[in-house]
Amino acid sequence: MRLTFWGAAQTVTGSLHMLEFGDTRLFMDCGLFQGRRSEAARMNAEFPVSPSKVDLVLLSHAHIDHSGLLPKLYREGFRGRVFATAATRDLCTSMLADSAYIQEKDAQWVNRRERRRGGDEVEPLYSAVDVEGILELFVDVAYDEPFQPVDGLTVIYRDAGHILGSATMVLEVVEDDRTVKVGFTGDVGRAERPILRDPQPMDACDYLICESTYGGRTHEPTEQAKERLADVVGATARRGGKVIIPAFAVGRTQEIVHRLDELTNEGRLPPIPVYVDSPLAVNVTDVFKRHPECYNDELVAYMETDRDPFGFARLTYVRDVQESKSLNASRLPMVIISASGMCEAGRILHHLRNNVEDPKNTVMMVGFCAPHTLGRRIVERRREVKIFGEPHRLRAEVEVMNAYSAHADEPELVDFVSHLDPGRLKKVFLVHGDTDRQLALSDALEAAGYPTAVGPGRGESFEL
Repeated sequence: MRLTFWGAAQTVTGSLHMLEFGDTRLFMDCGLFQGRRSEAARMNAEFPVSPSKVDLVLLSHAHIDHSGLLPKLYREGFRGRVFATAATRDLCTSMLADSAYIQEKDAQWVNRRERRRGGDEVEPLYSAVDVEGILELFVDVAYDEPFQPVDGLTVIYRDAGHILGSATMVLEVVEDDRTVKVGFTGDVGRAERPILRDPQPMDACDYLICESTYGGRTHEPTEQAKERLADVVGATARRGGKVIIPAFAVGRTQEIVHRLDELTNEGRLPPIPVYVDSPLAVNVTDVFKRHPECYNDELVAYMETDRDPFGFARLTYVRDVQESKSLNASRLPMVIISASGMCEAGRILHHLRNNVEDPKNTVMMVGFCAPHTLGRRIVERRREVKIFGEPHRLRAEVEVMNAYSAHADEPELVDFVSHLDPGRLKKVFLVHGDTDRQLALSDALEAAGYPTAVGPGRGESFEL
């Protein structure tokens, strides 16, 4: 059997790994590469094989860098099945539709520019029709219940604790009287976070595909996140400013809203309005409310006294465009949570354009930002950033809060892998991480007694 790496290979985005055995060919994840426009166009242009020759997709979770190329896969001929948890399927319903809208609008913008220049027009990666088609191919699977999508393959999903519905997986492959177990972490979450259960240990495996986003890094303790949030909102409100929080619509937004809900109940927030300005985040929050089976015990207990952990009196969910624009016209203190988390698209760009030059304001960065994104430039506190192609002085305060990260840091990843038998594990493949992060995690795993990990390049294959 052959394992080929395609997306998230020596980079953090665009997860896609292909396993071939017997007459079966499957993808683990099918994610969109996010980054510079030219590089993204090249990376998202093709698959390792013709989509019509792919039998199935095992989807770890709904984040667009893991699911965002599924409609393109359908558009180019895939008619197999996509296996995912019910919560992941529900999230993909909203997220892939939103992605298709962005693809179409982005293509329109590029084509207007190219018509002026006399250049070639482009097609969107996919459309809403392709999203409808791929969603019809989803098959729900449950945590902890083995399933057999094809002969010779048994798969079990465990709760990854990363976002709602996220899963790690172990594939048991039988080929020519030989059994091999391949583990895939997807994205590993963190213990003791609000809302979701802790990551569950994986089953034993012979080979492991492991994320490495934060190799060599240690996050702030999770218990500090709530305190810093209260401090930042309070300090910004006292100087009459706005707190602008770029946040992924899935997971991060709901976690911050829940923390603000707790702080409100505790009387620890100033009396200023809070806005979630993202139609996608509004839809996703509705999905969260439909899947209490994913909640941890702490949230279940909290809901005994607060039935809506994602809502409070001063919180407003914004769908309307005019209402969104009115937030920038206001000079009153407020908190605005808006997507996208990497500041590459969506309403957050308008809020940043209108607020980054005012030193009374705070931009709070609460998640990973890939290289060459606007979010990364803000994290690096560049003196000047470009928004909609125009330069803006970054005078607002910048707060970077890794305690809100949904990714395990290096000690947490090593602890997660430590549940596996190092005597059985033949090789560890590091994905979803920059090269320096992979090298750091490889050293840490080796120090913990595990085989030297490798970071395969795009298109690199291994016989298992």
